[in-house]
Amino acid sequence: MRIGLSVLTRAGQSLWENGIGQNVAFLATLLKNAPLVEGVYLLDCGDQGALPGDAPAEFRSLPLIPLASAGDVVDVAIEIAGGLDIEWVRRFRARGGKIVCHICGQPYAALIEFSVFNRSGYWGDPTRADEIWILPKDRAFAPMLRSMHRCPVEIMPYLWAPNVLEHSITEARLEGLEFGYRPGPGGVKSAARIGIFEPNLSPIKTCVISAMICDALNREASPVVESVSLYNGAHMQGQTTFDFFRNSLSLHDENKIAVYGREYFVRAMSKSCNVVISHQLQCEQNYLYLDALYGDYPLVHNSPLFAHVGYYFEDSDIAEGVNQLRRACLTHDENLERYRARSRAEMDRLSPSNPSNAAAYVRRLIALKSES
Repeated sequence: MRIGLSVLTRAGQSLWENGIGQNVAFLATLLKNAPLVEGVYLLDCGDQGALPGDAPAEFRSLPLIPLASAGDVVDVAIEIAGGLDIEWVRRFRARGGKIVCHICGQPYAALIEFSVFNRSGYWGDPTRADEIWILPKDRAFAPMLRSMHRCPVEIMPYLWAPNVLEHSITEARLEGLEFGYRPGPGGVKSAARIGIFEPNLSPIKTCVISAMICDALNREASPVVESVSLYNGAHMQGQTTFDFFRNSLSLHDENKIAVYGREYFVRAMSKSCNVVISHQLQCEQNYLYLDALYGDYPLVHNSPLFAHVGYYFEDSDIAEGVNQLRRACLTHDENLERYRARSRAEMDRLSPSNPSNAAAYVRRLIALKSES
């Protein structure tokens, strides 16, 4: 089989601007090495004809072809990071090609927020696909998607590999920066320098609960919080509600919280932070978790799908979040080897090289092609 993965190239693009580019990179890695897959192609639905410069070399080495030229090149087209032109889809399916719509973002938020807030986005014929793929985090939305797209919905393995992060680490080293947790005098036990990295573009991933947990710990009699760096928040400054919230924090009174725009995770952790705290609502698989774990940083989070790694608190339980953040600060150095072992086991489970992950995707492709 020859598989095409859609991408959307555009000027000024970065692989790190959202998670979808990494989704494509990891799936491409899996498919490139999978049995029965003859070739993997990137279908360019944009206008640049080149991938972002911060993409790893092995990803940029894949054939990137204009969508208009791809009809006779691939057998299965997977719409993942770029919307496939609907007329192209109709011609492709008429010739026997198969279309998969791989939805990686939270599908309910994508549907409702774009409608309610009148945001621009891609909307295609809901019946354009032969099959819908979603990730385990979105299992609850399978009935909605099945009804909307009127085709089978399959839950596929979540994938992660360190190659994208390693590319960013290499770039940081050229600036003299060192990524990775360092116990001892520079560790979190001495002073917690906390990073919050939620995108703050949707209610499902914002800084609010994380900042409240940091503030509650800071108000304790023996505070360990040295600083809180709130990234992806510059666009909210000057907004009345956000300013009121930030100014109400003890962190603000003590000049311990700073709000920044976008920044590469590796640079932020190398320069300013030694612990990560994260909060989500029904968006339980985020590459931030794996990037933090790969660097051995203490990760405080509320994702039940990652409850066995990092420091987990349930739902929006701020008191338990404080307990876990305090635990991370006080015990991480002593437990570092065990923490690292659990993290590495999770990374192996999610790897595109894991045979069970490859088998799951190949089985679906074979089933798809065998359908008349």
